[in-house]
Amino acid sequence: MTIARNLAADFGAEALMTSRFLRGFRDDRADWKPHDKSMTLAQLATHVVEMPAWAGTILDADHFDFAASDYRRPFWNTTAALTENHHRLVNKFLGDVEDLPDDFMEREWELRSAGKSIRVYRRDRALRDLILRHVVHHRGQLSVYFRLLGIPVPGAYGPSADERGL
Repeated sequence: MTIARNLAADFGAEALMTSRFLRGFRDDRADWKPHDKSMTLAQLATHVVEMPAWAGTILDADHFDFAASDYRRPFWNTTAALTENHHRLVNKFLGDVEDLPDDFMEREWELRSAGKSIRVYRRDRALRDLILRHVVHHRGQLSVYFRLLGIPVPGAYGPSADERGL
């Protein structure tokens, strides 16, 4: 299996779990946040959903510089908008990634800020660390938000306490 197909398979499995979480989103709680320094539920869910779109940044150039970017974070605050955009962005990610050759995935890609190097990755590691693992991290935060709001938490890698009836 190629590097890209392996990454696409891992991402696809995580995307299915993320879909389960997005179905639990409550539109009426979109503005809730656990702390003043925290994102709202809608901001956090949007962040989880938007990340696959970053693949273009990693695939289309040899670097990304935060200071030179005009990226504007989207904002979706309904279950319908979140699930629709998740489906769209996951499919685009998979279409863009799954047939890339190993030699392309092994090339260096650099993350910068104001011209200063933050980190140099292999391109496949950048996709895995900055998108796949980043999604998993924030989906974990989303599970805490759900718990605090009394929303049943879906299981990710096995049944949750809610699914087991605990």
